[in-house]
Amino acid sequence: MTEEIVEDRAAKPSRAELLEEEGEIAADYLEELMDIADIDGDIDIDVADGRAQLSIVCEDQEESNLRTLVGRDGKTLSALQELCRLAVQTSTGQRSWLMLDIDGFRSSRRDELITKAQKALAQVRETGETYVFPPMNSFERKIIHDQVAQAGLVSESEGEGDGRHVVVRSAND
Repeated sequence: MTEEIVEDRAAKPSRAELLEEEGEIAADYLEELMDIADIDGDIDIDVADGRAQLSIVCEDQEESNLRTLVGRDGKTLSALQELCRLAVQTSTGQRSWLMLDIDGFRSSRRDELITKAQKALAQVRETGETYVFPPMNSFERKIIHDQVAQAGLVSESEGEGDGRHVVVRSAND
């Protein structure tokens, strides 16, 4: 009986292997799309924070047309991320939470949001008044929520759809 358990464990892929597979499926999907659109770039796959993470980069920044895939305010990037998640789900039958970054857009946006969050946190501490961020996507809201939690203040998302935003309050409210 213990041999069966050992064999069963050996047959099951680890969580890291499953995430690597997600990354490979998404990378294949993106490569086909980039070929069709005649967009140059290299796809890097990583597993971090419990999810597959893909980055599309181009070494020759002057020749790069990757910003086409980012779109205005990252909307095209968000749509591509969802398409990649659907490609993975279609292939594996499992929901994917992979993250996609193109030309460093998300990492730059993360840095920008952390700076904005720090300013908002200082304002809430100083005035005691609620601070309302403009509408953001879920990736952006999570960055703000994480900063607020680290600072010991309170935040919540309010609104619906494209109007969803983060509200920050002091812990005493």
